Amino acid sequence: MRTPHAFVFAAWIAWVLSWMVAAVWSRRTVRHAGFGLQSLYRIPETLGFVLLIGIAQVQGLPRAARHATGIYLNHLWRTPASIAWLCATLVVAGFLFTWWARLYLGPLWSSSITRKRDHRVVDTGPYRLVRHPIYTGILVSAAATTILNGTAAALAGTLLLLFAFYLKARQEERFLRAELDAGTYDAYAGRTPMLIPFTAGHRRD
Repeated sequence: MRTPHAFVFAAWIAWVLSWMVAAVWSRRTVRHAGFGLQSLYRIPETLGFVLLIGIAQVQGLPRAARHATGIYLNHLWRTPASIAWLCATLVVAGFLFTWWARLYLGPLWSSSITRKRDHRVVDTGPYRLVRHPIYTGILVSAAATTILNGTAAALAGTLLLLFAFYLKARQEERFLRAELDAGTYDAYAGRTPMLIPFTAGHRRD
């Protein structure tokens, strides 16, 4: 790729497509949280992705292309070329972290809040670092994308994703405590942080 913007956009597309293909690798769902409850995080999550890898990525195109799409947002800052490729590297690192977690979770993974057949608390691999490593990896990639683009659209998209994943993590943990052994999950949450590695774990009620 000639520019870090093009590289990052391609990386996001490749990650989304690979994630969709991998969705077939999942066990049968035994129980899932209600649609109304899940819509609380789905709406900001969807809007966040649209802003971050849709509208914001247009800012990396030439000026003529931006005008042709009818979308033009001023930059909040300009990222130097030396930092831009570092951001691109962090984007890939975030995606690799999500895939490490996805492979460790295996067929227990689901895009929504569910309990799979033979569900259990996974506390090894990346799940020893944080309770929600997939969200952490996406947020690392989103933050690096925001620094690279330097636009209000990218910043708003990342903040919406942070809000959405925090809501989803809280709802998911309440659901798993009710569906699995609450004591086991509380012990795991007590020693493992939610989203930021190497910080203290905390029980969420």
